[in-house]
Amino acid sequence: MKSVRSLLDPYDRTNDPDAVIHRRSRPAKDEITSDWPQWLSNELVQTFQALGIQRPWLHQAQAANLIHEGQHTIVSTGTASGKSMAYLMPSLDILFKSRDSGFNDADSAASVLYICPTKALAADQLAAVQSLDVPGVRAAAYDGDTDQATRAWVRQHANFVFTNPDMLHRGIMPNHPAWSRFFKRLRYIIIDEAHSYRGVFGAHVANLMRRVRRICAHYGNSPIFIGASATSSDPEESFGRLIGAPAKAVTHDFSASGELVIGLWEPPLTEHRGENGAPIRRTAIAESASILTDLMADHTRTIVFIKSRRGAETIASLTRKHLERFAPELSVRLAAYRSGYLPNESREVERQLRSGELLGVTSTSALELGIDIAGLDAVVVAGWPGTRASFFQQIGRAGRSGQDALAIFVAAEDPLDTYLAHHPEAIFDLGVEATVFDPHNKYVLSGHLCAAAQESPLRPEELEHFGPHTEELLESLVQRGYLRRRPAGWFWTHPQHAAAMFSIRADGGGPVDIIDAETGALLGTMDSPQTHYQAHPGAIYVHQGASYHVEELDEQNHVVLVTRVNPDYYTTARDLTTVAVVAEERESNHRDLNIHFGEVTVTTQVVSFQRKSLASNEVLSEEPLELEARDLNTKSIWFTISEQRLIRAGLTVDQFPGALHAAEHAMIGLLPLVATSDRWDIGGVSTALHMDTGHPTIFVYDAQPGGAGFAERGFERFTDWVRATRDAIESCECQSGCPSCVQSPKCGNRNNPLDKAGAILLLSAVLDDVEPRHHR
Repeated sequence: MKSVRSLLDPYDRTNDPDAVIHRRSRPAKDEITSDWPQWLSNELVQTFQALGIQRPWLHQAQAANLIHEGQHTIVSTGTASGKSMAYLMPSLDILFKSRDSGFNDADSAASVLYICPTKALAADQLAAVQSLDVPGVRAAAYDGDTDQATRAWVRQHANFVFTNPDMLHRGIMPNHPAWSRFFKRLRYIIIDEAHSYRGVFGAHVANLMRRVRRICAHYGNSPIFIGASATSSDPEESFGRLIGAPAKAVTHDFSASGELVIGLWEPPLTEHRGENGAPIRRTAIAESASILTDLMADHTRTIVFIKSRRGAETIASLTRKHLERFAPELSVRLAAYRSGYLPNESREVERQLRSGELLGVTSTSALELGIDIAGLDAVVVAGWPGTRASFFQQIGRAGRSGQDALAIFVAAEDPLDTYLAHHPEAIFDLGVEATVFDPHNKYVLSGHLCAAAQESPLRPEELEHFGPHTEELLESLVQRGYLRRRPAGWFWTHPQHAAAMFSIRADGGGPVDIIDAETGALLGTMDSPQTHYQAHPGAIYVHQGASYHVEELDEQNHVVLVTRVNPDYYTTARDLTTVAVVAEERESNHRDLNIHFGEVTVTTQVVSFQRKSLASNEVLSEEPLELEARDLNTKSIWFTISEQRLIRAGLTVDQFPGALHAAEHAMIGLLPLVATSDRWDIGGVSTALHMDTGHPTIFVYDAQPGGAGFAERGFERFTDWVRATRDAIESCECQSGCPSCVQSPKCGNRNNPLDKAGAILLLSAVLDDVEPRHHR
């Protein structure tokens, strides 16, 4: 492999003006170590030293000491900074010291629970603990892949259990009497990758943690919570909100690291034209496939991250085709990795990654988390991952053994990507975002109150742990027949299991099976709400580099039938949306501008899909769809501006719809700058005269039932958000609007009308009217 710096040279701006437009280097740094904690068993010190860890890094020792002192603690440091060592020292120590007490000894026996978002990471951490072979530690996984016989053994004998929130919610908590000995002795609860619990998923996990604390208290126990997180702007506050108790944070990273060279890459313009004659750049997918091909040809171990499943599969497929032309022996050393695979497929890719058999991997965020993959030389990030925290987590996957590494961010045709590629300070010079989630979301909380009541009747003195609206929600659940009120509290009376009635990860509808119509083979699964966008009739579904055409979407039986094809296009769905205001919760008034936040009902219908060229993004055709409309009760920010103010800003009445529409698209794209969302977490609507407001209005809403906290963050950071949006549109090189500034791939109105110049005038008028601190 070439040197890391030389790998970027062929693409330097001096050679190719449309390639690397900014280069940044994160210098190597030396470690600062600490003495081993005095309370740590000598046997464990010797075990760690035998692995080559002569002394812990200072932040590891600081966190371990806080945990040992009984403080809920979050370790929020960079990728590959050894966060696991911080929680393993106290966890293994207490299990080692209680090894002779016997599992039935209530006073001295101990147990530890490890929770992380993915089974892959749990399996990785389990293997690491088992390899230490510490006496008295009986570590085991308990997840959806664990067979029944092993589950019984884990409940009875394991004292270090590795699981995920889904299994904890549906498999462990409803059956807590079978886990009573484990809960009575539970000393530490480890929440790994805590930064990933955001939005509605974060709200679910926060309420799940309150249920766990409640059941532990039921058994007379109060365990210590330990968090491990990527760098975050508010780790202490967000982790405390996640677990429902105050916490301490360790944030200074004293680990060693090699140099990381980072390039920001903008794909070149093509000769093709998009909607309304807009210029089109080469896609981030096609460009990333070319980069991956070059890096693999140079024997550079590389991982490509992209947000979508289809993107990961398509990059792998294109790269394989490139390699087969001139280096066919390398094509077998490439794989895709994403959620939705069958367990044996995922495990095999993980094994090949660890062994070094694979030279290239394309992945969704499923591999962003801390699975130990030593020896990666480069990371390509195809499209902005949504947050700075995720971006730095992803590029940190390279160089994990302390070697120098390369990272390339390939900007997609998206307002945020374009803005970041041309404003590197917004990536490197700002702090990472706050972790946004709302534990009091009534759509989330209601289900957890039902689950908690079935686990053990809810007593009045426990309600404060679930938030200020708990009693009101309980009474609603009583009226709907789910709970019964008794003097002692609220009891579950419904015939179904409460935890089985809702998912903590999906947004409703349950999983749908993807079936090969020719062979009957199960290819994978997809959440029901995704099917209208990704598995409608005519859609292209990609699995392990192979493309399939969706023949039928059977919503009644939760099945999608597909057949194998080899197309040169991909598909994108388009929808039409209306918004109705239900209730206003916050407002801010400024002369001709009024900013609101509150509850809305969003009605969305997928009406068509486009076929687009894989290489150029050019629209090849569009087909209508007949799918049912879906209603969503959620939270939104919206603002109105008077017609007189728009006219004074230089707009004519005829320009209102196009200016509002363009500004709405761009604001959706730029919201992730101020909230931990990505474009697909949110939606928007604009209108020159809204029936509820009576004025020109722009809505930007959370695309999750009950809201996810993103829209409210936009309300709180409104000025910063609008300024960044205006600047992004203004700095785009196109004449009248393109996918890099004001066009949206989701727009059901075919991106018409759009008025780029009008959007700049509108947003400038908003900025003139709004005060620095607009909210209350």
